[in-house]
Amino acid sequence: MFDLSAYFGLFGAAFAAATLVPAQSEAVLVGLLLHGSQPAAALLLVATAGNVLGSLVNWLLGRSVERLRHKRWFPVSDQQLERAQRRYHRYGRWSLLLSWVPIIGDPLTVVAGTLREPLWSFLLLVTLAKGGRYLLLASVTLGWL
Repeated sequence: MFDLSAYFGLFGAAFAAATLVPAQSEAVLVGLLLHGSQPAAALLLVATAGNVLGSLVNWLLGRSVERLRHKRWFPVSDQQLERAQRRYHRYGRWSLLLSWVPIIGDPLTVVAGTLREPLWSFLLLVTLAKGGRYLLLASVTLGWL
């Protein structure tokens, strides 16, 4: 049976997980894969699209950091932001291949926007990283490895 709610739920979880909101898209994906009602390829595409678009929101927020960083409610201190920018400069755009890693991945996508990483390279590297993570997770879950 073709159930759109499963895809919307997975997309929403993946999108939220890529932003600074704590969410677990991996658990949703594994549950849907084990249920077996939807094709694995479709689930991987939906999860990857949601996660990459969530990271794009972070990148866009990063582009606005200079305008917002001196607001009282801004969640990152100047020192934290400068340290993150130094690290990003040190490792460059290739560090976006770590955008899938919990805790460091989401802030990394914000910093990429702050430092004006070009959209094409941002999307390419983040899609490879996040899609690769979901593919590996699906491979382990379904016994493809």
